[in-house]
Amino acid sequence: MVAQRMSMVLEKLREKIGDALVRDQFQLMSRLNRIRDGDAAARQQLAQDIAQSVEKKRRRALGVPDFTYPEPLPIAQRAAEIEALIRTHQFIIVSGETGSGKTTQLPKICLAAGRGIAGLIGHTQPRRMAARAVATRIAQELNTPLGDVVGYKVRFHDKTSPNAYIKLMTDGILLAETQHDRWLSSYDTIIIDEAHERSLNIDFLLGFLKQLAGKRPELKIIITSATLDAERFARHFGTEEKPAPIIEVSGRTYPVTIRYRPLRDADDISESADDEQDMEEAIADAVEELWREGSGDILAFLPGEREIRETANVLRKLLYARPYAAQMEILPLFARLSVDEQQRIFTPSHGRRIVLATNVAETSLTVPGVRYVIDTGLARVKRYNPRNKTTLLRIEKIAQAAAQQRAGRCGRVADGICIRLYSEDDFNNRPSYTDPEILRSSLAAVILRMAALKLGSVENFPFIEPPAARAVTDGYQLLRELGAMDASGKITKLGYALARLPLDPRVGRIVLESQGKHCVSEMLIIASALAVPDPRERPFEKQQAADQAHARFHDDRSDFITLLSIWRFFSALLDERLSHRKTVDRCREVFINYLRMREWRDVHQQLVQTLKEDGWQWRDALDEPVSKEKYQVLHKVLLSGLLSNIGMRSEHDDSYQGMRGINFHLHPGSGIPKPPVFLRAAPPE
Repeated sequence: MVAQRMSMVLEKLREKIGDALVRDQFQLMSRLNRIRDGDAAARQQLAQDIAQSVEKKRRRALGVPDFTYPEPLPIAQRAAEIEALIRTHQFIIVSGETGSGKTTQLPKICLAAGRGIAGLIGHTQPRRMAARAVATRIAQELNTPLGDVVGYKVRFHDKTSPNAYIKLMTDGILLAETQHDRWLSSYDTIIIDEAHERSLNIDFLLGFLKQLAGKRPELKIIITSATLDAERFARHFGTEEKPAPIIEVSGRTYPVTIRYRPLRDADDISESADDEQDMEEAIADAVEELWREGSGDILAFLPGEREIRETANVLRKLLYARPYAAQMEILPLFARLSVDEQQRIFTPSHGRRIVLATNVAETSLTVPGVRYVIDTGLARVKRYNPRNKTTLLRIEKIAQAAAQQRAGRCGRVADGICIRLYSEDDFNNRPSYTDPEILRSSLAAVILRMAALKLGSVENFPFIEPPAARAVTDGYQLLRELGAMDASGKITKLGYALARLPLDPRVGRIVLESQGKHCVSEMLIIASALAVPDPRERPFEKQQAADQAHARFHDDRSDFITLLSIWRFFSALLDERLSHRKTVDRCREVFINYLRMREWRDVHQQLVQTLKEDGWQWRDALDEPVSKEKYQVLHKVLLSGLLSNIGMRSEHDDSYQGMRGINFHLHPGSGIPKPPVFLRAAPPE
């Protein structure tokens, strides 16, 4: 009888735990399961703690601020329908064009559906800038201070109060939180925004949430995108027979006219060109064309930070004499800007603004007042080359979906105009969607990140598009070669350190090895060179002239040392502060591609910034000339990442036999005068 009463008491406590805050439920349930018969004090304390958590939840329910949905936004017309789906389904897919209002209004619809009370509404964004901007916007609409009801968390900064209802964050932040909280117990709702970008972080989160959903049936998961392959996502989170529900929301409220203004050599900009002046001048021409159309700000999309800065300089020089120059304000917009500089985009202007942006402005982040868009059709993309097993950062043509996203930025305040600096045929021949990052990434990097994040094996993870088995096998083989995994497939201490670097595993291994060998400066230059196409040009019709010009850079001991010589040449050239045209011409004189040199410096700058954020310190100065001792150290460090690139010269000819039966030759432009018996090669382009 006593045992029966005890069982009934514990069962009542178990039921009450279901009314507590989500973050408390797991700990309270664990305590309940450990209570022994007759331990009245433990039961009483547990009952008090449960009541306290239930009371906190009750007060949270009373503290939800009043709000409305802006009527002009298309999603406002379907808010009640979305709210009903949230109440009755664990997963929903919201598919809508840019401008529908889904990013800012979905968290409010979740509040209306009773979410955010038992736990936070987690709302992810692909970029830090968007997370801050969206949090600020929602807080303004709720008439509350930023960080109070609506907060955000990005790397190195958390502005979320303990009483917050909505938390904006990057995909990477939520993924990192899974490491110390496998149940995501702080949240009762997760919104994955801009899922169409299909970054590795997003794919990891989608797989993780699918696994978690079965363990947490009360957790609501909302997947949103402007150009989503909705059916595929619906099947992923449901079944073929019963997919997750999809709700489509219309996009912008004003029509957008598309004008095509192709460059003279549009195809060369993303491939073999050594100058961007055509693109910069085309943007200036487009600005003048749009200025005559009437009031409204202009948003131009460029591939990267450097292109933005150089285009800003060209615009100021070309347009300063125009009668409207005094009204013109040129603003950059890219991820590395400080928060104060980013906020300039969202403050009112007395003139007309020309905003030069990377693809951070494609989605989520709405630049106010924009009526016109200029689209170069280009973006910087990391892509893994399975042939040479390296990841390169290249300028590539964007997909049709991304181009539509960009055009949609100007249909917000009035009829818009989008000028594309490429032809209509070019647009029609582009792929419909951007390749998911997992399909253009090194599987070694994917496996390593999954191991560091404790997501399980890549073979069993519920990816939307699983990688090929052969690629997975090659990935494991490379990680074992680098010392990032042991023979059993378990990540090593070195592997954890390597996973923290946003680099190709081979390049990252070289950089890590350099830290203890006092050659970080040299290795950052060489490592960044391996991540971009070789800047040396050797045209078929001018091979001899190119070889003679390149001879000034050669070091007959190593072509890796030659890279350091080329770096010094270009650094000295930039220090002369010549005009853009003279700098390009000086590069052409020695058959060096100016654009590739700038890309090399961009990658180097990103590496430097990443390592300094992680607390690395090193001496910036380079030894000149490179001593025999430094030469040996550099090549021992290179060996740590390029072990499989060693070859032995054939007895019959000048070819080299590499690992796994690969044959290769010394490049004709090499500075090594006599082919050695053994050769360590950089990955070929």
